[in-house]
Amino acid sequence: MSTTETTTGAQSPAEEPGLKRAIGPKLLVLFVIGDILGTGIYATTGAVAGKVGGALWLPFVIGFVVAILTAASYVELVGKYPKAAGAALYTQKAFKVPFLTFIVAFMVMASGLSSASAAARAFSGDYLSELTGDALPPTLIAICFILLLAGLNLRGVSESVKTNVVLTLVELTGLLIILAIGAYAVLTGDGEPSRLGEFEASGTGYALITGVLGATALGFFAFVGFEDSVNMAEETKDPVRTFPRAIFIGVAVTGTIYVLVALVSSLLVDYKVLEGSSGPLLEVVKAGGVDFPHKLFALIALFAVTNSALINIMMASRLCYGMANERILPRGMGRVLRRRRTPVVGIVFVTVLAIGLVSTGEIEGLGDTTAFLLLCVFAVVNITVLVLRRDPVDHAHFRTPTFLPILGAITALILASPLADRPADVYIRAAVLLAIGVVLWAVNKVVLRVRGEE
Repeated sequence: MSTTETTTGAQSPAEEPGLKRAIGPKLLVLFVIGDILGTGIYATTGAVAGKVGGALWLPFVIGFVVAILTAASYVELVGKYPKAAGAALYTQKAFKVPFLTFIVAFMVMASGLSSASAAARAFSGDYLSELTGDALPPTLIAICFILLLAGLNLRGVSESVKTNVVLTLVELTGLLIILAIGAYAVLTGDGEPSRLGEFEASGTGYALITGVLGATALGFFAFVGFEDSVNMAEETKDPVRTFPRAIFIGVAVTGTIYVLVALVSSLLVDYKVLEGSSGPLLEVVKAGGVDFPHKLFALIALFAVTNSALINIMMASRLCYGMANERILPRGMGRVLRRRRTPVVGIVFVTVLAIGLVSTGEIEGLGDTTAFLLLCVFAVVNITVLVLRRDPVDHAHFRTPTFLPILGAITALILASPLADRPADVYIRAAVLLAIGVVLWAVNKVVLRVRGEE
């Protein structure tokens, strides 16, 4: 058997313990919701408004549709192959091209780390300043933040997921506060409904289309996260039955909340004010006419971005574990801490990379990079679900209607294309990350040859 065909079962239990199945249906639903909610809506709403104007709700509606299309493909694939490697596993099974498999896996990992870095930057921004002022350098705060989350991740999946539940409830509370403020504003006649139809781009032609696409591509960062949950398949109880309900509920709940929050934000605050803040929802609270403590909301927002970073670091480390078991990365990357049964080498590796990414950009750039990388991956995943229809498995699982992955691939490619009017630094950052991936691929090939495993 070639190294690229080795499954996760190839590693003997005597060598390394397996992952612990500690996640039930309710925990998984909260996990998916918590993974999607967080940095995107709390920190990049202003940047999205800057691209599209007062019609802030429209990019989130489009992003919701694109997320549902791709989520359906992930649900089918995780039901067929309930393993930890996610998109990398599906790509390898569909195309059996090791280089493509590695690039897809690396892009997923890089997207998770750029997302965690964006969350770290958001943590050190306006929300924290509302509580402490500018006491410490933001970069130092962001690095310490990532190190603390890595320590929690090392303690165990049970501790991390339970922390996720608490943080998810807190961040949901923050968004419900925004919705309550919006409802109060509507009932009292406050706000400017005319803003909801205003577009920042002038004209009705190409500029308007690219402006909306660019805002949607950046806003899609708020929807990413459901794809991370499939990397928890080996730590979930009965994943074939549990994942369809969890992912669809998670995307539906978050998508509805996002659209409503966008409507409230645009109703109460001018898009130029939102654009100028790294804590845009705090601006909504200040403008809402409700005597809600600003510092308390800032604290809630900090919990929200903490949750995003925690989950992304968790997922990236599990992806390392899955790739190591598939021999896409060296075996050492799959080493598990015996007492805690957590992927210790993977956690250390992704933490170092996340710290490096913190210094490469601000929230908007890192968030847009995350969305771009994942849109490329989503296009591949939507194609693999069609290719793998010729690979039946011996158990029942969810099957998505064929037209959904077709539409999913098309929409993902459009949002990843230059039509989405994203800054050049996003493409440069992604290109550099892919170049690093190519180097790692070459190093791994040499290691495998030296060990006689190729």
